[in-house]
Amino acid sequence: MKVFDKIVKKIKGKHPWEKFYGDNYKGIEVPDMSIYEFLKERNQDNLDNIALNYFKRKITFRHMFDEIDLCAKAMRSQGIRPGDVVTICMPNTPEAVIAFYAVNKIGAIANMVHPLSAEEEIKHSLNATDSVMLIVIDLAYKKVKEIIDDTKVYKTIIVSAGDSMPKALKLGYTLTKGRKVERPKSSEDFMYWHEFVLKGKRYGEKVLAKTTKDQPAVILHSGGTTGVPKNIVLSNGNVNAVPVQADIMLPELNGEDSMLAVLPLFHCFGLVVCVHVPLCIGASSILVPQFDAKRFDKLLTKYNPTLVPGVPTLFEALITNKHMDNVDLSYIKYIVSGGDTLSPAKNEMVNNFLKEHNCYKTIIQGYGMTETTGPATFGALGSDVLGSVGIPLPGNEVRIVNPETREECKTGEIGEILLAGPTVMLGYLDNEKETNEMLEKDKKGKVWVHTGDLGYMNEDGILFFAQRLKRMLIVSGYNVYPSHIEEVIISHPDVLNCGVIGIPHPYKVQVPKAFIVLNNDVKLTAKVKSDIKEYCEKNLAAYMMPKEFEFRESLPKTLVGKVNYRELEKENSK
Repeated sequence: MKVFDKIVKKIKGKHPWEKFYGDNYKGIEVPDMSIYEFLKERNQDNLDNIALNYFKRKITFRHMFDEIDLCAKAMRSQGIRPGDVVTICMPNTPEAVIAFYAVNKIGAIANMVHPLSAEEEIKHSLNATDSVMLIVIDLAYKKVKEIIDDTKVYKTIIVSAGDSMPKALKLGYTLTKGRKVERPKSSEDFMYWHEFVLKGKRYGEKVLAKTTKDQPAVILHSGGTTGVPKNIVLSNGNVNAVPVQADIMLPELNGEDSMLAVLPLFHCFGLVVCVHVPLCIGASSILVPQFDAKRFDKLLTKYNPTLVPGVPTLFEALITNKHMDNVDLSYIKYIVSGGDTLSPAKNEMVNNFLKEHNCYKTIIQGYGMTETTGPATFGALGSDVLGSVGIPLPGNEVRIVNPETREECKTGEIGEILLAGPTVMLGYLDNEKETNEMLEKDKKGKVWVHTGDLGYMNEDGILFFAQRLKRMLIVSGYNVYPSHIEEVIISHPDVLNCGVIGIPHPYKVQVPKAFIVLNNDVKLTAKVKSDIKEYCEKNLAAYMMPKEFEFRESLPKTLVGKVNYRELEKENSK
């Protein structure tokens, strides 16, 4: 036996979750290269595979790399240098993907911004990141023109959602939605995508910058549901670590597979999991610029994606879609939920729905945050225990600590979740104070993220998410977890969704209030109200019982589809 093998065997006993990776697991290695170089290296033999599928227009890897090269040259021709920040304010279109990789190829940094952001939000992001170029969907031009002079941006590239559509569809889009959009005249300041890439054809110099895995590559933004959104800086290595981990956790995937990319590129889950991961496997990413829950059935039957990732609200849309009755889902290999927690009750609802549609896979839950480049744990390889969020991805570690004393919790004991591994962010942009509060280096030099979430691990190293630390209520001295109340209420057969917040109380300090959305076929009656209240009384301790129940047609959502608890709290503070 080689010395190396002896070392590996000693390491393998270190964490209980490592047994799920298989006998051949010897750790992971993230290559010292840029995101673009990693993608190119992984697809040398896949150039004729389909990389991007956009309204049935199929773009091969060969063509995509050619377009990335043109875009990179166009950027260099317009003065973009290594280290400059280029803001991409786009929905899921081929131009957005091409621009992201082109920015990385020249050693610049991509700042990903939601195109539905308000004027002041776009302005703040451009200024906070010192962006010098903006690539933006034409639908957002009206907002951009009002603020662009107050930024350092000297070149704005306008893109239409119709630019990469098949000809017939593009014509239809132009005559309907496209015709109503306000656009600028071409000038020194504003340029259209087709004009922009022509600049690349005339640029004769090489543009590939040599960058390392530790250099900053992309700036993403927190959802802002628990505070002011932050600018999160991720490195090349952070982003490239995720497909390396996926090689182990998703062994069935290959170049013939396709991923449904309905989650937006300005969100870590959308950019890294729905685009970078499948492309690094040689599979295709099906780009959906605007998700319509009522047409979810048409998306599935049109593309037959073998991997369907989403957030809980997307799976809500799946199981309530009225046109899914005869839809066969047997082609799905993996169906993944992330971005927010999926209650055990809803988890089982989705699993039963899949069985009814000839898919005998069960939904896989993951857990993570933008500060860990998306997924940090994942319920694959036999670790998908109901109610859990899986095991740490290869190379990652999880610790559970008492949030006050920082002492390690015992197995099964709830505490704050800490994460470490190759996907931990570089930090918050120009915010040393909050970076130091979020990241903690231990005596061995390992960096841990304080998630602000509560959870526990079982004896197998499987993680169970309990609740956000900041959402915990103190009711008459008792710790009350709104997510537990939500889970109980959602398990009632008449309930589709639920959100719980704390409201002031004269002597209990806080009490829970539940906001409930009923299933589509359930009418709100006095009997339904009383049934749900009685159900809560049977399944919740008295101190957890909601003081108020409010029934709504929908719950407010954040830009990335999570329940917006801050909005509910704001409404109830008036």
